[in-house]
Amino acid sequence: MEKFFKLKEKNTTVKTEIIAGITTFVTMAYILFVNPDILEAAGMDYNAVFMATCISAAIGTLIMGLYANLPFAQAPGMGLNAFFAFYVVGFLGYSWEAALMAVFISGIFFIILTITGVREMIVEAIPNSLKHAIGAGIGLFIALLGFKNAGIVVPYEATLVSFGDFTNPAVFLAVIGLVLTTVLMARKVRGGLLIGIVGTTLIGIPLGITDTTMAEFSFNIMPTLGRAFNPGISDLLSVGGGFVAVASSIFTVVISFTLVDLFDTIGTLIGTGAKANMLDEKGKLPNMNKALMADAVATSAGALLGTSTVTTYVESTAGVAEGGKTGLTAVTTGVMFILAILLAPFALMVPQQATAPALIIVGVLMMTTIKNINFEDFEEAVPAFFTLAVMPFSFSIANGIGAGLIFYPITKVAAGKAKDVHPLVYLLAVIFIAKLAFLPS
Repeated sequence: MEKFFKLKEKNTTVKTEIIAGITTFVTMAYILFVNPDILEAAGMDYNAVFMATCISAAIGTLIMGLYANLPFAQAPGMGLNAFFAFYVVGFLGYSWEAALMAVFISGIFFIILTITGVREMIVEAIPNSLKHAIGAGIGLFIALLGFKNAGIVVPYEATLVSFGDFTNPAVFLAVIGLVLTTVLMARKVRGGLLIGIVGTTLIGIPLGITDTTMAEFSFNIMPTLGRAFNPGISDLLSVGGGFVAVASSIFTVVISFTLVDLFDTIGTLIGTGAKANMLDEKGKLPNMNKALMADAVATSAGALLGTSTVTTYVESTAGVAEGGKTGLTAVTTGVMFILAILLAPFALMVPQQATAPALIIVGVLMMTTIKNINFEDFEEAVPAFFTLAVMPFSFSIANGIGAGLIFYPITKVAAGKAKDVHPLVYLLAVIFIAKLAFLPS
């Protein structure tokens, strides 16, 4: 294990890596029931999607650990699953089988981009100031996700957002969990995030928040397995409106899946890598191409199994915060996803109110990368700020990266420093502008 994962070289231990892997799993275990719930709205079988979620997450995460030797976990992406269910199926009228085929095509496209090195070139082209802004922006994004899941922050028409109802037992439990986790982290208790999640889950039992009914599941993946091909291909080509309309619609769907997953993954890898001090002096993450390949393969595999786009999860920061530095962290998380198939009721006992405090605290930890941004330099400050702000305000990592990449060349050109901008950044800016103008959010 030491030889394979290079534990001593990374200054870590087996115990630390396993605790980190379990922490990552528990923090993102919500996807096991959220993803089936969302895709069920598209007409898919809940239990089959649950199985597909577990297996695709395990595949992607194990590849990440064994092939790339990085501590990042993968699973069907939030936001992408909603786009799948409510826009592609609900609004555009595709069958869910056709939507799965579109996801599969985007995965193959990713594999080609990764093999040719295009995805890694994109990462290398992103300026260091934006890379650090991405890390801090993800911190704000994941903290907002935690506040939202906890019910501490809720929608409010007059002011957009507001405080939730703290007399609500669920919100009260989340606050208890936040205080507990904060105390554990302040006292530098090893495994503080994991202990906080487990402790909050147990406290939730007498409050009636933690579900202890041990619900039964039908572990049958057949209703979704392989449906991307049959009848997915024929459905994808039979939406109607003529050849041009069909081709345009398919292109829009595939490119939308591709762009969002591409920059969500790049943002998560760079942001989490920065937090873990894994980036080299050029801001490059070791084995980045292998990590991107893990994401690409997992996306195609997930589509064949019966789930929407698989992507690298920002919740990986929870494991990194616990000291995870190698692929052993990811392998542990992958094994946990496999075990979740057999122990589904136990995995699903953990309420959102127990994982939300961990997300908020991880948001705090992610903000440390902001110190590497020179806000005294207006040319660097503006694109960095837009990256930081747009991520939480638009609830999208990809949108934040896009905003930063659009304003970076604008400020540099205005300052007479057009040659300082990598040509690929200009191209990415144009692509994002085109996406905002012509593709759905």
